[in-house]
Amino acid sequence: MSNEFEFKPDFDFEDEFGDEIEGFDDFDDEDEVVNRTAVLRKNGMVALLCVKTATDGSTVCRVDPREDRPSTQFYDDSSAAMHWFNRSLKTSKRNGWEVVYDGLPLQG
Repeated sequence: MSNEFEFKPDFDFEDEFGDEIEGFDDFDDEDEVVNRTAVLRKNGMVALLCVKTATDGSTVCRVDPREDRPSTQFYDDSSAAMHWFNRSLKTSKRNGWEVVYDGLPLQG
């Protein structure tokens, strides 16, 4: 059995399924909660980059195998948290990290 899977980095949920989900356009973005996890790999190492936004505060967490403990930043503004999450992800890719998963946190 192979652990390999096909990763589609350009996959966009809205583009793929937005028209098929009833009421999708009526969704209120104002109170949107984002839970997103990116799993990255480089030279046999695995790292995590996560963001969780909410109306009362947001968090970006980075788990880097070269660091002793995870790094967590807290934000009052969810747009600032998303900005820094996306910026960190772009920087990681530029530094040679490969994104092997980017989506909802996995459970189980």
